[in-house]
Amino acid sequence: MTASHAVHARSLADPQGFWAEQAKRIDWETPFGQVLDNSCPPFTRWFVGGRTNLCHNALDRHQAARAAQPALVWISTETDEQRTYTYAELYDEVNRMAAILQGLGVQKGDRVLIYMPMIPQATFAMLACARIGAIHSVVFGGFASVSLAARIDDAQPRVIVSADAGSRAGKVVPYKPLLDEAIRLSQHKPEKVLLVDRKLADMPRTEGRDEDYAAWRERVAGAQVPCVWLESSEPSYVLYTSGTTGKPKGVQRDTGGYAVALATSMAYIFCGKAGDTMFTASDIGWVVGHSYIVYGPLLAGMTTVMYEGTPIRPDGGILWRIVEQYKVNLMFSAPTAIRVLKKQDPSWLTRYDLSSLRLLFLAGEPLDEPTARWIQEGIGKPVVDNYWQTESGWPIIAIQRGIEALPPKLGSPGVPAYGYDLRIVDENTGKECAPGQKGVVAIDGPLPPGCMSTVWGDDDRFVRTYWSAVPNRLCYSTFDWGVRDEDGYVFILGRTDDVINVAGHRLGTREIEESLSSHPGVAEVAVVGVQDALKGQVAMGFCIARDAARTATPADRLALEGELMKTVEQQLGAVARPARVFFVNVLPKTRSGKLLRRAIQAVAEGRDPGDLTTIEDPTALEQLQSALKG
Repeated sequence: MTASHAVHARSLADPQGFWAEQAKRIDWETPFGQVLDNSCPPFTRWFVGGRTNLCHNALDRHQAARAAQPALVWISTETDEQRTYTYAELYDEVNRMAAILQGLGVQKGDRVLIYMPMIPQATFAMLACARIGAIHSVVFGGFASVSLAARIDDAQPRVIVSADAGSRAGKVVPYKPLLDEAIRLSQHKPEKVLLVDRKLADMPRTEGRDEDYAAWRERVAGAQVPCVWLESSEPSYVLYTSGTTGKPKGVQRDTGGYAVALATSMAYIFCGKAGDTMFTASDIGWVVGHSYIVYGPLLAGMTTVMYEGTPIRPDGGILWRIVEQYKVNLMFSAPTAIRVLKKQDPSWLTRYDLSSLRLLFLAGEPLDEPTARWIQEGIGKPVVDNYWQTESGWPIIAIQRGIEALPPKLGSPGVPAYGYDLRIVDENTGKECAPGQKGVVAIDGPLPPGCMSTVWGDDDRFVRTYWSAVPNRLCYSTFDWGVRDEDGYVFILGRTDDVINVAGHRLGTREIEESLSSHPGVAEVAVVGVQDALKGQVAMGFCIARDAARTATPADRLALEGELMKTVEQQLGAVARPARVFFVNVLPKTRSGKLLRRAIQAVAEGRDPGDLTTIEDPTALEQLQSALKG
């Protein structure tokens, strides 16, 4: 048995002993009395009775030894700015933000919604919430008003922290109008909105509600705000993820389990140590940003790089220039970013000194073999694939090089990580699949520390969605197909539900369908995820128009398609806009009226749709094929 397999086996056979050892990686104000309480599955409590604080573990405990070490490096190629905060400076800024939030009425257990671009104040706000026991909910900056309103209504924040604007590829994206419209649409109204003015866009203020961050920051200079110690299972944050219904799911994370899980993952999976520099090219609006821009590296006493920009602006070498300038040791990105770089001059990969870089981690969507091989050969560094979800908070499958550098297999993220009792099970029977047999990637409980504890405000949905999908077995479904080989390596084959993965962003096809259906010109619509060489998947819509005259000519179809694209962008944001919308007279359905989504997807990808004995109208597939051909 290899060292990696031995650690994994021990973590499952003796979770109490294994995780008690890992819990020594963080500070506890009050020791826990019980490592694991699994008396009410699938609800799990870790480190019961222990009291800790994420901000203390990220900042306070490092002040004695690391006050002068860089903690946060912020780089914006959008505004041509750079700023480095030492651990002492970051501690000061977070204390100021904590004092501001308290001054605006925020108390332990209150929610604070953070709708921010990739600027340091977003990190300050997250850590300040953790410091005072508030629950932060970060919403990806620039999200459309309708989607933002749904999150406001669900989280019911006392305060919202935002900014005048973000910037993407040189284009300013005003946030304040989107936020104002979201608040107008929402039933819940925040008491205060704290605004960072970057001077990028006009920012009208609502008197009595909107507060200026800069003025408040001066007012609370020198503030020292004590940490609020939380019981391990108390929530740290809520992060929304798309579901198969129109209502987003609020993934609720605990405090102590998350801290222990991240601290352990920094050592066992990411091979990070105090004093290292980690550059995670993601966004704080996604779970990768939470875990590996903000909390993980700081828990480990590392320097974290926060980047506002794209992989190709000002040129295709910007990521590697950052690695050279800041002597980055560990880098984490998405396969999509690497695919974008493949279209650039390959000489960018060799123009900079990458001697400091030890490992490049890639996750967010499946990593294809050609992309992995291209970047590994191009920069001469090991590429480490890993697989996880918003719900898990840290990798489920990976080569855990901090334990043992198992040989990678291209196309596989690796083997199950310690703590995860991962199974490949038959979707109809729940029985475990043999090696080489396709099944649902599932996890037998209890889930390890750091995973979601429930759906915010909806325990029933947590059980119904995640723990009831596999028959005859109480297990957590990832909703991904997978297969395990004879050596235990897992290969991910795609989604089993109606959530698609576009460049690492999870989108519910149901949400996009509802948006398209809201257009008065649409009678019926189906949206599927279609494989894409660059983004992994893209959304593709197939619509039946209410009035056939609106799709009579190519020009008519193009005009209506443009209107539909605009509708989705306004309601859900540009990230949810379909790659294409095609028009047909009939959609393929079973005789009972169920959409044959897998058949639609197969046709769109040029594959055999398989057994269609239940199809109501065989000509429907021919119409899809004709529409795709133009």
